[in-house]
Amino acid sequence: MPMTVTRRAAIRSLEGWAIATLREAGAIVACDEHGWMQDRGDPHALARALGTARDDPPRGVSTSEAIAAIEAIVGAIGDTCPDCRRPREPEDSPRFK
Repeated sequence: MPMTVTRRAAIRSLEGWAIATLREAGAIVACDEHGWMQDRGDPHALARALGTARDDPPRGVSTSEAIAAIEAIVGAIGDTCPDCRRPREPEDSPRFK
């Protein structure tokens, strides 16, 4: 007896779609060592992601909601990894002798 298999969507949330869109456009990258998302600060990549949100939003989502999701993710991501330390950066708490 043949069975019907229903595929789930690869992206299950609007936030997941926004992150995938930003990564595909090259606006954000993951830290190689820790995996945190980092904003590349590339205005052209951000414009490509916003263009995708405007021209091809996910099914059931309005254009304004898709653009707002892209902007919310970009606003929440910094340009440095919080777990990476610079070699000469002072420690968080000074030590006294």
